[in-house]
Amino acid sequence: MESLIALIGFGEAGSTFAEAAGWEAGAAAYDVLPARRAAMEAAGVLVCATAECALGDAGLVLSLVTADAALAAAKDYAALVKPGALWCDMNSVAPDTKRAAAAAIEAAGGRYVDVAVLAPVNPARMNVPLLVSGAAAEDAAEALRGAGFANVRVVGAEVGRASAIKMIRSVMVKGIEALTAEMMLAADAAGVTDEVLASLDASEKAQSWAARAAYNLERMTTHGLRRAAEMEESAKTLIGLGVEPVMTSGTVRRQRELAGRADLFSEEREAAQ
Repeated sequence: MESLIALIGFGEAGSTFAEAAGWEAGAAAYDVLPARRAAMEAAGVLVCATAECALGDAGLVLSLVTADAALAAAKDYAALVKPGALWCDMNSVAPDTKRAAAAAIEAAGGRYVDVAVLAPVNPARMNVPLLVSGAAAEDAAEALRGAGFANVRVVGAEVGRASAIKMIRSVMVKGIEALTAEMMLAADAAGVTDEVLASLDASEKAQSWAARAAYNLERMTTHGLRRAAEMEESAKTLIGLGVEPVMTSGTVRRQRELAGRADLFSEEREAAQ
């Protein structure tokens, strides 16, 4: 069966896109975790036990693995990519990581595209903002729109430009989450949580800090390991720019330490709901 779209990785992003777009038999999916094949079946896509099965007929490849596996996926599967196929690397990694992946894909005859996903895939789904860069960016943007993505913008012809925007933006976004956790841990230890949050409310009214803190902590405790891996790539980005990633390195540690530790903040989160 021919497949126009290959999904390499079928975690939250891959499954969300497949279900929202309704690709069904128009897409094939592969994941290193066999347990995810049930989700593939539920989405109606072609379930592949090997990367070769997914990539063989695909003209558009969406690489949706984890940050620490992005480069390895490009290197390991480059030879399986159909000549001229678009390899859209949608993983949150540093520009240098994407340039290394591009070298592997292009050496094998594929066309590498740097894609930055600028918001959580849920609830945005097919409206999630995508920044695209690279020599094949225009073709990739057209292909992505044809696949159902509604918010695609080309930001340049250089691999690494889209990811630079994403990684540098993440220094603030994930950094605020890490600072929130540090603040809440200290406030709880001092028994002044309500007072601290109220004082922040007094200086900024757009959203209560109780709601903001609950949201930031949920992001960390639920997705901390993935976010830590992404922030390691942000640190690499800053180093490449000659900036010492002091706070960013701390963010990596805090995100990793709090992954899966929702129990530390249960009372505060319940109070904010």
